Amino acid sequence: MLFIAAGINHFVDAGTYLRMMPPYLPFPMALVYLSGIGEVVGGIGMLSTRWRAAAGWGLIALLVAVFPANVHMALHPELFPSISPSLLWGRLPLQGVLIAWTWWVTRPADDQGPSASSSS
Repeated sequence: MLFIAAGINHFVDAGTYLRMMPPYLPFPMALVYLSGIGEVVGGIGMLSTRWRAAAGWGLIALLVAVFPANVHMALHPELFPSISPSLLWGRLPLQGVLIAWTWWVTRPADDQGPSASSSS
């Protein structure tokens, strides 16, 4: 649900996401909308066991792709006066946590740790 809500927010508050875009990227508004669609579709896919792995890998790719926007935010706190610079920098390692969490959630059920029936 986190990804779905974040994706919808790309359309509700597109201006904030537009400020996040590094100036060297072309078509920034299209990228804002495209990443929003990706988050919504990926979030919906995560709700289905059939599509969870594909959605998870897509979301991981998206999280890697949007990392430069998070770096841009941290380097330009003046564009985000309502957010503490320490929070802007804190978003960077949070991206790694989200990637790890998404990967963990999308692993096959038989790869989720030691089974109760295993013995040494």
